[in-house]
Amino acid sequence: MGVFVSLITRAEDRPNIIFLFADDQAYDTLGCYGNPDVKTPHIDRIGQSGLIFDRHYNTTAICMASRANVMTGLLEYRTGCNFMHGPMAQSIWEQSYPKRLRSSGYRTAFGGKFGFAIVEDPRKGGSDNKYEHLPLTDFDFWVGGLGQTHYVTAKNKYLAPYAENYPHSTRAYGAAGVDFISESVKADQPFCLTLFFKAPHRPTTPDPVFDHVYRETHFRKLPNYGREAGRHLAPQSKMGRQYPRFEEWGYHTEESYQSALRTYHQQIHGIDVAVGMLMQALENQGVADNTVIIYSSDNGFFNGSHGLGSKVLPYEEGARVPLMILDPRVPESLRGRRTSAVSGNIDITATIMDLAGIGHTHAMDGRSLMPMVRGKAKRVRDRLPLIQVWGTAGTLAMGVVTEQYKYIFWPYGEGIDPHEELFDIQFDPYEMRNLAVMQENHPALQSMKNHYNEELNRWKKNAVPHNDYKPFGTIFDLALSWEEKKTALPKQFK
Repeated sequence: MGVFVSLITRAEDRPNIIFLFADDQAYDTLGCYGNPDVKTPHIDRIGQSGLIFDRHYNTTAICMASRANVMTGLLEYRTGCNFMHGPMAQSIWEQSYPKRLRSSGYRTAFGGKFGFAIVEDPRKGGSDNKYEHLPLTDFDFWVGGLGQTHYVTAKNKYLAPYAENYPHSTRAYGAAGVDFISESVKADQPFCLTLFFKAPHRPTTPDPVFDHVYRETHFRKLPNYGREAGRHLAPQSKMGRQYPRFEEWGYHTEESYQSALRTYHQQIHGIDVAVGMLMQALENQGVADNTVIIYSSDNGFFNGSHGLGSKVLPYEEGARVPLMILDPRVPESLRGRRTSAVSGNIDITATIMDLAGIGHTHAMDGRSLMPMVRGKAKRVRDRLPLIQVWGTAGTLAMGVVTEQYKYIFWPYGEGIDPHEELFDIQFDPYEMRNLAVMQENHPALQSMKNHYNEELNRWKKNAVPHNDYKPFGTIFDLALSWEEKKTALPKQFK
């Protein structure tokens, strides 16, 4: 699957790596991202001592696909992995960073919600809901699970030994990480710890230890909160479960909104405490100065923005998430910076491989972000595709985002017209003005369409032959009518 870009570096030059991944954490939920209402001191420390990425996106904003993205550095149509599509092929998993790092001498661990299945050959069938294979033997330390996992520690088979002291799984994952760090230092091996927290994913189940933290907090709303702020959006965006969940999940009244935000942020506070446990363990073990920490989330969360709940859709609150990288080895002058350059979840894999000194394959979609962290580059890409091929046929969408603009195409046209949107997210970060409608001849529209077509051509050329990804090369084609496309729809969307 390609030629390796660089050789393995000397073992003594390789840092330890901790990759922390929340579930459903919106970009505006941390103090270091400007939220005045939250208490996230330990996660904020990662950003304040590292590099904060203000324009980081999940190329697919849903848990199963996003986890496959960050493990492999491949876009969804190349992992072949998402709900309603199917599991990942073993041959693709073999390229993942956990496999590569372990084979190069790293001690590896996984904890939390693994989130996708691996099978020998997806063309022979197999449901993504059966989770045919747990990659237990691919890690030195395992406290993970497939499916949604549980907030009750005792209900997670491999995490259960931590249940007595940490009955809620969020802090239990922190405790397990502490043990892994200690074991790795004793083994005198570089280590890579990957923790995929369940929090703050529903069902809303905050750790009661933190019930006091936000009891009196009144959370502010973003400027695009509410139904009125969503009237200008494509009608297709209202055809999925995100629209009714604005009311079903309690964002529509002041009282229920505050209640929803308190429990949501309480779960994130639990992650923050677990992060503090890990950072203290690094100090205690004397390895903090040689351990790189990466923090992000698998997708965003609307929390009422545009009158929507949940995630998935390629608007800012659905697809954009926090990303912070702390490398304690860089000079003090390079710490505490932030960047507005576009980055994506697919870049995390290449970044981890770069840190480990094993390079990455030319076939990978992601690019290492370490040149930015080291102050050697201002950006590593000029655009990123955004993919939505899950849910109802109406919400199928593809987009492309640059530092200034975002273009989204909604192909569905059964009784409505296909729709396109153009947002100047540099000057309109809350996506309140669709320039494709307001200014049909906007000078950026054609250039963004050109970017879109280039990304679609990559899809047509590189999509896996299984799990119904090839048809979307037709469905997302701007030149074809809906009548020409709808026969190509995979049966699960009809």
